[in-house]
Amino acid sequence: MSAQRMAVLAYLQDLQDRICDEIVAIEGGGCRFREDLWERPQGGGGRSRVLTDAPVFEQAGVNFSHVYGQELPPSATKARPGLAGSAFHAVGLSLVFHPRNPYVPTTHCNLRYFEALTDPVTWWFGGGFDLTPYYGFGEDAKHWHAVAQAACAGYDADAYRRYKAWCDDYFFIKHRNEPRGIGGLFFDDVHSGDFERDFGFVREVGDHFLLAYAPIAKRRKDTRYGERERDFQLYRRGRYVEFNLVYDRGTLFGLQSGGRTESILMSLPPEVRFRYDWRPAPGTPEAALYDTFLKPRDWLTWPD
Repeated sequence: MSAQRMAVLAYLQDLQDRICDEIVAIEGGGCRFREDLWERPQGGGGRSRVLTDAPVFEQAGVNFSHVYGQELPPSATKARPGLAGSAFHAVGLSLVFHPRNPYVPTTHCNLRYFEALTDPVTWWFGGGFDLTPYYGFGEDAKHWHAVAQAACAGYDADAYRRYKAWCDDYFFIKHRNEPRGIGGLFFDDVHSGDFERDFGFVREVGDHFLLAYAPIAKRRKDTRYGERERDFQLYRRGRYVEFNLVYDRGTLFGLQSGGRTESILMSLPPEVRFRYDWRPAPGTPEAALYDTFLKPRDWLTWPD
């Protein structure tokens, strides 16, 4: 195993442990993630951890995987067509948290490392994190993006602006003509030629995720809500399902590579409602999500 791959494996497994520990702490203790160790017949496997039906999180999944095979799936070679047909290793950590309280936003984070076994080896990183609120709060959005900016600060001066814009573009539901949420960071095919520099950046993103999300979850988890807010949350979760099944590269890679279906689809919410041609009434808190928060903007300048 290459030293680079070993370093990424060790970091992502440790990050999985740290994130799971923090989620249990937010829950107040007394709950546990179910852990499933799985093997992929074509090569590799993973460690899936899923928390279900807890007081704060209706479902929270944090999955680590290391898979390999004789041919990169099409979703991994879209931006690198010259690597089609190459043997590969892929190491990744992917998480999605679906909270019970509609005032706590859903979140997603993914970090991944690829090696195409060319001569010499071709490697690259991808990943990021994003936030999907149901009821928007300016202070939460500003905090989320301030931490995202801090994660990029040591990489290069333009990284936050570039990867925020990429996130806004990527997490856009084209058939609905609307963003999935308020964005964050998204990057793919990161390969400057300096592994330590790029890996350092990816570690910063991973280490900043909890700094971005935990304060928001703690601030909102005890907010009172009723059936109206819950109904809107389940309706908006439908958008999450649509994006993940139609556009998400991680979902497509997992299914195309023969990964464990249960682990791949743990990103989907446990409950969801679809409603035909529905729109929130103007002037309502639900309409504010569309009018104010589902609009890409410079959240760092949100007024205090």
